[in-house]
Amino acid sequence: MTAPRRLLRVLPPGHRERLMALAGEVSFEQGQRIFEERGTADRFWIVRSGTVTLDLRLAGPRPTAVSSLESGDLLGWSWLFPPFQWDFGAEALSPVRAYEFQGAEVQALCDEDPAFGYALLRVIAEILAYRVQAARVRLLDLFAPHAGR
Repeated sequence: MTAPRRLLRVLPPGHRERLMALAGEVSFEQGQRIFEERGTADRFWIVRSGTVTLDLRLAGPRPTAVSSLESGDLLGWSWLFPPFQWDFGAEALSPVRAYEFQGAEVQALCDEDPAFGYALLRVIAEILAYRVQAARVRLLDLFAPHAGR
């Protein structure tokens, strides 16, 4: 499984500039919950520094970590699809700095500029395919150590 491409690194320069015009800068303290599974998804982030864990509530009092994200990684994609609820939870494993984007603004830009929208969604789809596979492997490792892959 090849690693996902970094969103800002692979968007053509003009599209990257248009996206970054919508960015705000935010930070999260170590241990801070960024969002909760099934909460309202209306934004996304690109991690600038630090580490974020993605998790699921499976069993027990604490969520189970399924992946971690670092500098350059996309955090959040549920803003793209109804019912606009997070499929995972996210927590800052270390202090995190990120660019934040409002989903409605990015969706409007995609509608206004279909070439931009196609380029953005194609990269996000590639990232999602990688993440789904990685989460599947992680869950198999946790819950079915003898299952064949």
